[in-house]
Amino acid sequence: MSQGEQAQRRAMESLAAVLLVGILLQLAGCSPPPDPVTCTHGTSNCTVTNTYGSFTDRTICHAANVVYPRTEQELVAAVAAAAAAKRKMKVATKHSHSGPKLACPGGSEGTIISTTRLNRTVSIDAERQLITVESGMVLRDLIQTAAAAGLSLPHSPYWYGLTIGGLLATGAHGSGLWGKGGAVHEYVVGLRIVTPAPACHGFAMVRELGADHPDLDAAKVSLGVLGVVSQVTLALQPLFKRSVTFVKRNESDFTAQVTEWGRLHEFADVIWQPRNGTVTYRQDDRVDVSTPGDGLNDLFLFRPAPTALLVSGRATEEQLQENGTDTARCAAAQEGSTSRLQAFGFTNDGVVFTGYPVVGYQHRIQASGSCIDGPEDDLGSSCAWDPRIRGLFMYNSGFSVALSKAPAFVADMQQLRDLNPDAFCSAIDNRVGVVLRYVRASSAYLGKPEDCVDVDILFYRSHTDGMPRAHADVVDEIEQLALGKYGGLPHWGKNRNFAFDGAIARYPKAHKFLKVKNRYDPDGLFSSEWTDQVLGINGTPNIIKDRCAIEGLCVCSDDSHCAPEQGYFCRPGKVYKNARVCSSEEDY
Repeated sequence: MSQGEQAQRRAMESLAAVLLVGILLQLAGCSPPPDPVTCTHGTSNCTVTNTYGSFTDRTICHAANVVYPRTEQELVAAVAAAAAAKRKMKVATKHSHSGPKLACPGGSEGTIISTTRLNRTVSIDAERQLITVESGMVLRDLIQTAAAAGLSLPHSPYWYGLTIGGLLATGAHGSGLWGKGGAVHEYVVGLRIVTPAPACHGFAMVRELGADHPDLDAAKVSLGVLGVVSQVTLALQPLFKRSVTFVKRNESDFTAQVTEWGRLHEFADVIWQPRNGTVTYRQDDRVDVSTPGDGLNDLFLFRPAPTALLVSGRATEEQLQENGTDTARCAAAQEGSTSRLQAFGFTNDGVVFTGYPVVGYQHRIQASGSCIDGPEDDLGSSCAWDPRIRGLFMYNSGFSVALSKAPAFVADMQQLRDLNPDAFCSAIDNRVGVVLRYVRASSAYLGKPEDCVDVDILFYRSHTDGMPRAHADVVDEIEQLALGKYGGLPHWGKNRNFAFDGAIARYPKAHKFLKVKNRYDPDGLFSSEWTDQVLGINGTPNIIKDRCAIEGLCVCSDDSHCAPEQGYFCRPGKVYKNARVCSSEEDY
């Protein structure tokens, strides 16, 4: 074995050890991510980012000031003050998990309105099965409060560090095709939203939208451009239990199962490990509350991990990206794969996993995120992506494909994988794989227009702007397959710039949303250059410059959009020939 091969082997073994130890260690101390808004003078001269410390286009967003209202009255005053001065406004949440720059106010003179302190329960009606909360309440607190009253939120995202206002604004969801489906906004039966108003109305007003209000379908998924949501009322269900079993199979019938699995189980999802040729099906259904079990979902990737191990792991990952072979990267990814660990972090009693099924109450099964639960000042361990440490730094691509088109889409992905299986575990984070969830068609104007499969892919991101990553063409071709060939939709809170170009045209009711937007905020004080581009009002979200395709700011049309100096050129896709991706010469 050559010295180079030995070095790569050592790097691979180091990364594997770091990943496994970091995932398995359970530490009591942990620091949640910092406030995404920082200011140099109290609450003035501020910048806003997200929980990852960087928006997808690496924009640094400036604002003149930030306000932290504690009540609806203070919220009205904050909107009125900015509206009277004709200042742009944007909402920031406690952790701000959106990759796109939805929280940028569109100019350094703008105002950030943080909902961090709007985090209380307004009312809970156990008899009518309703809960009203302030928009800054974190999902973790909402589902626990509901459970204490004997109630359950039927669906939620898997990560409980989101706020209710933030997750509604971006159409966040769990997984399910039964009933109203997996999107949280389908359970909204009312909300109060503060919008700008004429001077005769004090420059701001509260609009109360009940279940039958015609504008509720605009406000449920709003991208934050209508105003600031103050309170949300959700329809709940009696507290129930779920039974979860993960079934691992080979992928021989994946194309047939991808559509049917969502119909067979209420909370079904699917994880595909392309390099291994395996699929893990989540067999997840509601069971009677008398069924024994007190299971807990504490997903490994959402647990606190030792900071030193996260830093070391990232350094080794960077080394493998820059100097490693596909063999070394794939072996490291395989060693660190969460699919090799028992039940992904589910336990039968909150401590240990003893076997399937894992049965537990809805509020203990539906979501997790224990890395945000520690004290503010303990950085001995943290969420893996905490920007204060040089730990995990990745892109998260989220997009949807119509359920009817999912089998053909999966077949195309498999065909692409078969051309070079090792490229997939170099390009995609194999600790997770490709996650597919199910979302029903929505009445929300910016919700899913038809039943769909929602695809999530995590992949390596360099801290250096424009730096190529190994087999970047794989993810880029998959995304262009979904969005181009299959008419898919980007997730509003995930993905990179190019994915949003022209996407609004695929929403049949987008024109209704824009009419509501123009009535609620005629001066565009809650709009920004980014939201105008995404909504098709003005311009395009594409940014054309050298290496723009490396960062997902554009689809390449010229070699300069890739990294020709480092051997990456703009080429057609291998399966979807209309795709244009940045590929190295050795890939062809």
